[in-house]
Amino acid sequence: MRKIALTFVAACMYYSGLVALARWWTRRQSSCLIVLNYHRALGGDLRRQFLYLRRHYRVMHVEAALEELYARRKNGRRSYDRRTPLVLTFDDGYRDNYTHAFALARELQIPFTIYLVPGYIESGRTFWWLEGERLVKHAQVKEVTLDDRCYHLQDPQEKAALAQLIDGRVRYAQTVDERETFLAMVSEKLAVSAELSEDEMLALPVTWEQVHEMETSGWVSFGAHTMHHPILAYLKDAAEMREELESCSAALAEQLGHPVRTFAYPIGQLQHISDEVLDAVRQAGYDWAFTTRYGFNRRKGSSYLLNRVEVDTDQHWLVVAAEAAGLWGFFSRLRWLPFVRKYLTNSGQK
Repeated sequence: MRKIALTFVAACMYYSGLVALARWWTRRQSSCLIVLNYHRALGGDLRRQFLYLRRHYRVMHVEAALEELYARRKNGRRSYDRRTPLVLTFDDGYRDNYTHAFALARELQIPFTIYLVPGYIESGRTFWWLEGERLVKHAQVKEVTLDDRCYHLQDPQEKAALAQLIDGRVRYAQTVDERETFLAMVSEKLAVSAELSEDEMLALPVTWEQVHEMETSGWVSFGAHTMHHPILAYLKDAAEMREELESCSAALAEQLGHPVRTFAYPIGQLQHISDEVLDAVRQAGYDWAFTTRYGFNRRKGSSYLLNRVEVDTDQHWLVVAAEAAGLWGFFSRLRWLPFVRKYLTNSGQK
Protein backbone atom coordinates (compact mmCIF):
# COMPACT_ATOMS: atom_id res chain seq x y z
CA MET A 1 0.00 0.00 0.00
CA ARG A 2 2.83 2.40 0.74
CA LYS A 3 4.22 1.92 -2.76
CA ILE A 4 0.77 2.60 -4.22
CA ALA A 5 0.43 5.74 -2.10
CA LEU A 6 3.81 7.08 -3.25
CA THR A 7 2.97 6.34 -6.89
CA PHE A 8 -0.32 8.20 -6.46
CA VAL A 9 1.51 11.26 -5.13
CA ALA A 10 3.98 11.09 -8.02
CA ALA A 11 1.10 10.81 -10.51
CA CYS A 12 -0.48 13.94 -9.02
CA MET A 13 2.81 15.78 -9.45
CA TYR A 14 3.16 14.61 -13.03
CA TYR A 15 -0.37 15.12 -14.35
CA SER A 16 -0.83 18.43 -12.56
CA GLY A 17 2.13 19.79 -14.52
CA LEU A 18 4.42 20.15 -11.49
CA VAL A 19 7.04 17.80 -12.96
CA ALA A 20 7.11 19.72 -16.25
CA LEU A 21 7.32 23.02 -14.36
CA ALA A 22 10.23 21.71 -12.27
CA ARG A 23 12.06 20.55 -15.41
CA TRP A 24 11.54 23.99 -16.97
CA TRP A 25 12.83 25.74 -13.86
CA THR A 26 15.94 23.55 -13.76
CA ARG A 27 16.66 24.30 -17.43
CA ARG A 28 16.66 28.01 -16.62
CA GLN A 29 19.47 27.61 -14.11
CA SER A 30 22.95 28.60 -15.27
CA SER A 31 24.35 25.14 -14.64
CA CYS A 32 22.94 21.92 -13.26
CA LEU A 33 23.78 18.24 -13.52
CA ILE A 34 21.41 15.51 -12.34
CA VAL A 35 22.92 12.13 -11.50
CA LEU A 36 20.61 9.18 -10.84
CA ASN A 37 21.97 6.21 -8.95
CA TYR A 38 20.80 2.64 -9.51
CA HIS A 39 22.24 -0.64 -8.24
CA ARG A 40 20.34 -3.58 -9.74
CA ALA A 41 18.84 -3.61 -13.24
CA LEU A 42 16.17 -6.23 -12.54
CA GLY A 43 12.94 -6.03 -10.57
CA GLY A 44 10.88 -3.45 -12.44
CA ASP A 45 10.33 -1.56 -15.66
CA LEU A 46 13.74 -0.08 -16.39
CA ARG A 47 12.78 0.31 -20.05
CA ARG A 48 9.93 2.69 -19.26
CA GLN A 49 12.17 4.70 -16.96
CA PHE A 50 14.90 4.94 -19.61
CA LEU A 51 12.40 6.00 -22.28
CA TYR A 52 11.08 8.82 -20.10
CA LEU A 53 14.56 10.04 -19.18
CA ARG A 54 15.81 9.89 -22.78
CA ARG A 55 12.87 12.01 -23.91
CA HIS A 56 13.17 14.78 -21.34
CA TYR A 57 16.89 14.93 -20.47
CA ARG A 58 20.22 15.01 -22.26
CA VAL A 59 21.61 11.71 -20.99
CA MET A 60 25.43 11.68 -20.96
CA HIS A 61 28.41 9.67 -19.78
CA VAL A 62 29.59 10.90 -16.41
CA GLU A 63 33.01 12.26 -17.37
CA ALA A 64 31.64 14.16 -20.37
CA ALA A 65 28.87 15.64 -18.23
CA LEU A 66 31.26 16.74 -15.49
CA GLU A 67 33.70 18.21 -18.00
CA GLU A 68 30.86 20.26 -19.44
CA LEU A 69 29.60 21.36 -16.03
CA TYR A 70 32.98 22.65 -14.86
CA ALA A 71 34.15 23.91 -18.27
CA ARG A 72 31.25 26.37 -18.37
CA ARG A 73 32.78 28.06 -15.37
CA LYS A 74 35.63 29.09 -17.64
CA ASN A 75 34.08 29.85 -21.01
CA GLY A 76 30.33 30.15 -20.37
CA ARG A 77 29.41 28.07 -23.41
CA ARG A 78 26.08 26.28 -23.52
CA SER A 79 25.12 23.19 -25.46
CA TYR A 80 22.73 23.58 -28.37
CA ASP A 81 20.53 20.95 -26.70
CA ARG A 82 18.90 22.93 -23.89
CA ARG A 83 17.64 19.92 -21.99
CA THR A 84 19.18 19.46 -18.55
CA PRO A 85 22.18 17.07 -18.57
CA LEU A 86 21.54 13.82 -16.70
CA VAL A 87 23.82 10.90 -15.88
CA LEU A 88 22.72 7.35 -15.10
CA THR A 89 25.01 5.46 -12.72
CA PHE A 90 24.95 1.88 -11.45
CA ASP A 91 26.97 1.11 -8.33
CA ASP A 92 28.86 -2.15 -7.73
CA GLY A 93 28.62 -3.79 -11.16
CA TYR A 94 26.02 -6.52 -10.70
CA ARG A 95 25.81 -9.01 -13.52
CA ASP A 96 22.28 -7.90 -14.39
CA ASN A 97 23.80 -4.52 -15.31
CA TYR A 98 25.22 -6.42 -18.28
CA THR A 99 22.37 -8.80 -19.04
CA HIS A 100 19.58 -6.22 -18.72
CA ALA A 101 20.76 -2.59 -18.52
CA PHE A 102 23.39 -2.98 -21.24
CA ALA A 103 20.88 -4.62 -23.57
CA LEU A 104 18.56 -1.64 -23.06
CA ALA A 105 21.39 0.84 -23.57
CA ARG A 106 22.20 -0.61 -26.98
CA GLU A 107 18.57 -0.84 -28.02
CA LEU A 108 17.54 2.64 -26.84
CA GLN A 109 20.94 4.25 -27.45
CA ILE A 110 21.20 5.66 -23.96
CA PRO A 111 24.55 5.79 -22.11
CA PHE A 112 25.22 4.96 -18.49
CA THR A 113 28.17 4.53 -16.12
CA ILE A 114 28.99 1.61 -13.81
CA TYR A 115 31.15 1.95 -10.69
CA LEU A 116 33.18 -1.25 -10.45
CA VAL A 117 34.79 -3.21 -7.61
CA PRO A 118 37.72 -5.04 -9.30
CA GLY A 119 38.43 -7.36 -6.37
CA TYR A 120 34.97 -8.87 -6.71
CA ILE A 121 35.26 -9.13 -10.49
CA GLU A 122 38.47 -11.11 -10.05
CA SER A 123 37.12 -13.39 -7.30
CA GLY A 124 33.64 -13.82 -8.81
CA ARG A 125 32.21 -14.01 -5.30
CA THR A 126 28.92 -12.73 -3.91
CA PHE A 127 29.09 -9.15 -2.62
CA TRP A 128 29.52 -9.01 1.16
CA TRP A 129 26.27 -7.14 1.85
CA LEU A 130 24.31 -10.04 0.33
CA GLU A 131 26.14 -12.73 2.27
CA GLY A 132 24.26 -12.58 5.58
CA GLU A 133 20.92 -13.40 4.00
CA ARG A 134 22.40 -15.90 1.54
CA LEU A 135 24.40 -17.86 4.11
CA VAL A 136 21.48 -18.15 6.49
CA LYS A 137 19.09 -19.09 3.70
CA HIS A 138 21.31 -21.95 2.52
CA ALA A 139 22.49 -23.18 5.92
CA GLN A 140 22.65 -26.98 6.15
CA VAL A 141 22.69 -27.08 9.96
CA LYS A 142 19.84 -26.67 12.42
CA GLU A 143 21.73 -24.53 14.90
CA VAL A 144 24.97 -22.59 15.13
CA THR A 145 26.82 -20.71 17.86
CA LEU A 146 28.33 -17.31 17.08
CA ASP A 147 29.56 -14.73 19.58
CA ASP A 148 28.51 -16.97 22.48
CA ARG A 149 24.91 -17.19 21.29
CA CYS A 150 23.20 -20.26 19.88
CA TYR A 151 20.91 -19.57 16.91
CA HIS A 152 18.17 -22.10 16.16
CA LEU A 153 17.71 -21.89 12.41
CA GLN A 154 14.27 -23.48 12.34
CA ASP A 155 12.98 -20.29 13.99
CA PRO A 156 12.47 -17.43 11.45
CA GLN A 157 13.25 -14.80 14.09
CA GLU A 158 16.48 -16.55 15.01
CA LYS A 159 17.44 -16.75 11.33
CA ALA A 160 16.78 -13.02 10.90
CA ALA A 161 18.85 -12.24 14.00
CA LEU A 162 21.76 -14.30 12.69
CA ALA A 163 21.63 -12.58 9.29
CA GLN A 164 21.67 -9.22 11.08
CA LEU A 165 24.68 -10.26 13.15
CA ILE A 166 26.60 -11.35 10.06
CA ASP A 167 25.78 -8.10 8.25
CA GLY A 168 26.88 -5.97 11.20
CA ARG A 169 30.19 -7.79 11.56
CA VAL A 170 31.13 -7.46 7.90
CA ARG A 171 29.77 -3.93 7.50
CA TYR A 172 31.86 -2.52 10.35
CA ALA A 173 34.97 -4.64 9.74
CA GLN A 174 38.18 -2.71 10.26
CA THR A 175 40.10 -4.58 7.57
CA VAL A 176 39.14 -6.45 4.42
CA ASP A 177 40.94 -9.55 5.73
CA GLU A 178 38.87 -9.45 8.92
CA ARG A 179 35.68 -9.33 6.86
CA GLU A 180 36.65 -12.17 4.54
CA THR A 181 37.95 -14.39 7.34
CA PHE A 182 34.71 -13.98 9.25
CA LEU A 183 32.58 -14.81 6.19
CA ALA A 184 34.64 -17.92 5.45
CA MET A 185 34.25 -19.06 9.06
CA VAL A 186 30.47 -18.56 9.02
CA SER A 187 30.11 -20.34 5.69
CA GLU A 188 31.99 -23.32 7.09
CA LYS A 189 29.95 -23.40 10.30
CA LEU A 190 26.69 -23.29 8.34
CA ALA A 191 27.91 -25.86 5.81
CA VAL A 192 26.76 -23.71 2.91
CA SER A 193 27.09 -25.12 -0.60
CA ALA A 194 28.93 -23.10 -3.23
CA GLU A 195 26.07 -23.68 -5.71
CA LEU A 196 24.00 -20.56 -6.54
CA SER A 197 20.47 -20.12 -7.84
CA GLU A 198 19.76 -18.30 -11.11
CA ASP A 199 18.73 -15.14 -9.23
CA GLU A 200 21.89 -15.30 -7.13
CA MET A 201 23.98 -15.65 -10.28
CA LEU A 202 22.56 -12.38 -11.60
CA ALA A 203 23.60 -10.72 -8.31
CA LEU A 204 27.24 -11.73 -8.85
CA PRO A 205 29.68 -9.13 -10.21
CA VAL A 206 30.18 -8.69 -13.94
CA THR A 207 33.18 -10.38 -15.55
CA TRP A 208 36.08 -8.58 -17.22
CA GLU A 209 34.91 -9.99 -20.57
CA GLN A 210 31.53 -8.33 -20.05
CA VAL A 211 33.24 -5.09 -19.02
CA HIS A 212 35.31 -5.11 -22.21
CA GLU A 213 32.23 -5.73 -24.35
CA MET A 214 30.35 -2.88 -22.71
CA GLU A 215 33.34 -0.54 -22.99
CA THR A 216 33.78 -1.34 -26.68
CA SER A 217 30.12 -0.59 -27.39
CA GLY A 218 30.53 3.06 -26.44
CA TRP A 219 27.29 3.03 -24.45
CA VAL A 220 28.77 2.11 -21.06
CA SER A 221 31.59 3.87 -19.23
CA PHE A 222 33.17 3.00 -15.90
CA GLY A 223 34.34 4.51 -12.65
CA ALA A 224 36.02 3.29 -9.48
CA HIS A 225 34.30 1.97 -6.34
CA THR A 226 37.35 0.74 -4.35
CA MET A 227 39.11 -2.59 -4.78
CA HIS A 228 37.03 -4.62 -2.29
CA HIS A 229 34.17 -2.28 -1.25
CA PRO A 230 34.98 -1.61 2.41
CA ILE A 231 33.40 1.36 4.15
CA LEU A 232 36.53 3.49 4.00
CA ALA A 233 35.96 5.42 7.23
CA TYR A 234 35.91 2.14 9.20
CA LEU A 235 39.32 0.93 8.03
CA LYS A 236 41.76 1.27 10.91
CA ASP A 237 44.86 1.45 8.72
CA ALA A 238 45.31 4.55 6.53
CA ALA A 239 47.67 2.56 4.30
CA GLU A 240 44.93 0.03 3.55
CA MET A 241 42.55 2.87 2.69
CA ARG A 242 45.04 4.28 0.21
CA GLU A 243 45.63 0.81 -1.24
CA GLU A 244 41.89 0.30 -1.78
CA LEU A 245 41.72 3.52 -3.77
CA GLU A 246 44.96 3.27 -5.71
CA SER A 247 44.79 -0.44 -6.59
CA CYS A 248 41.25 0.02 -7.86
CA SER A 249 42.36 2.84 -10.15
CA ALA A 250 45.32 0.81 -11.39
CA ALA A 251 43.26 -2.33 -12.04
CA LEU A 252 40.65 -0.43 -14.03
CA ALA A 253 43.28 1.45 -16.05
CA GLU A 254 44.96 -1.85 -16.92
CA GLN A 255 41.73 -3.51 -18.02
CA LEU A 256 40.21 -0.53 -19.85
CA GLY A 257 43.39 0.83 -21.40
CA HIS A 258 42.83 4.32 -19.99
CA PRO A 259 42.57 5.92 -16.54
CA VAL A 260 39.24 6.43 -14.82
CA ARG A 261 38.65 9.85 -13.33
CA THR A 262 35.52 9.40 -11.24
CA PHE A 263 35.00 7.60 -7.94
CA ALA A 264 31.90 6.59 -5.97
CA TYR A 265 32.19 6.15 -2.20
CA PRO A 266 31.01 2.73 -0.95
CA ILE A 267 27.93 3.28 1.26
CA GLY A 268 28.30 6.92 0.36
CA GLN A 269 26.40 8.75 3.09
CA LEU A 270 28.26 11.79 4.37
CA GLN A 271 28.76 10.28 7.84
CA HIS A 272 31.00 7.68 6.20
CA ILE A 273 33.17 10.27 4.44
CA SER A 274 35.71 11.70 6.87
CA ASP A 275 38.33 14.33 6.10
CA GLU A 276 40.89 11.52 5.93
CA VAL A 277 38.79 9.71 3.32
CA LEU A 278 38.44 12.89 1.26
CA ASP A 279 42.19 13.49 1.35
CA ALA A 280 42.89 9.89 0.33
CA VAL A 281 40.53 10.14 -2.66
CA ARG A 282 42.27 13.33 -3.81
CA GLN A 283 45.71 11.79 -3.36
CA ALA A 284 44.67 8.72 -5.36
CA GLY A 285 44.29 10.96 -8.41
CA TYR A 286 40.52 10.98 -8.95
CA ASP A 287 39.09 14.22 -10.33
CA TRP A 288 35.52 13.78 -9.05
CA ALA A 289 33.83 11.68 -6.37
CA PHE A 290 30.15 10.86 -5.77
CA THR A 291 28.29 10.47 -2.51
CA THR A 292 24.74 9.21 -2.11
CA ARG A 293 23.60 12.55 -0.68
CA TYR A 294 20.35 13.65 -2.32
CA GLY A 295 20.55 16.63 -4.61
CA PHE A 296 21.56 18.10 -7.97
CA ASN A 297 25.07 19.30 -8.80
CA ARG A 298 25.96 22.94 -9.45
CA ARG A 299 29.22 24.58 -10.45
CA LYS A 300 29.92 25.87 -6.96
CA GLY A 301 29.66 22.44 -5.32
CA SER A 302 32.65 20.38 -4.19
CA SER A 303 33.97 18.08 -6.90
CA TYR A 304 34.66 15.42 -4.22
CA LEU A 305 31.21 15.54 -2.61
CA LEU A 306 28.97 15.32 -5.65
CA ASN A 307 25.29 14.50 -5.16
CA ARG A 308 23.18 11.71 -6.60
CA VAL A 309 19.48 10.89 -6.55
CA GLU A 310 18.82 7.31 -5.46
CA VAL A 311 16.35 5.47 -7.70
CA ASP A 312 15.39 1.85 -8.22
CA THR A 313 14.02 -0.27 -11.02
CA ASP A 314 11.01 -1.32 -8.91
CA GLN A 315 9.79 2.27 -8.72
CA HIS A 316 7.03 3.37 -11.07
CA TRP A 317 8.33 5.59 -13.85
CA LEU A 318 6.19 8.42 -12.45
CA VAL A 319 8.18 8.25 -9.20
CA VAL A 320 11.45 8.38 -11.17
CA ALA A 321 10.08 11.38 -13.10
CA ALA A 322 9.40 13.19 -9.82
CA GLU A 323 12.83 12.19 -8.48
CA ALA A 324 14.65 13.46 -11.58
CA ALA A 325 12.72 16.73 -11.45
CA GLY A 326 13.79 17.32 -7.85
CA LEU A 327 10.25 17.18 -6.49
CA TRP A 328 10.74 14.05 -4.44
CA GLY A 329 13.15 15.86 -2.14
CA PHE A 330 10.41 18.37 -1.46
CA PHE A 331 7.90 15.58 -0.85
CA SER A 332 10.29 13.77 1.48
CA ARG A 333 10.19 16.86 3.70
CA LEU A 334 6.42 17.08 3.43
CA ARG A 335 5.97 13.52 4.62
CA TRP A 336 7.19 14.48 8.08
CA LEU A 337 4.08 16.61 8.56
CA PRO A 338 1.93 14.80 11.16
CA PHE A 339 -1.07 13.99 8.95
CA VAL A 340 1.10 12.80 6.03
CA ARG A 341 3.31 10.67 8.31
CA LYS A 342 0.22 9.09 9.88
CA TYR A 343 -1.26 8.23 6.46
CA LEU A 344 1.95 6.68 5.10
CA THR A 345 2.51 4.71 8.33
CA ASN A 346 -1.00 3.30 8.20
CA SER A 347 -0.60 2.48 4.51
CA GLY A 348 2.65 0.63 5.17
CA GLN A 349 0.94 -1.61 7.71
CA LYS A 350 -1.67 -2.90 5.26
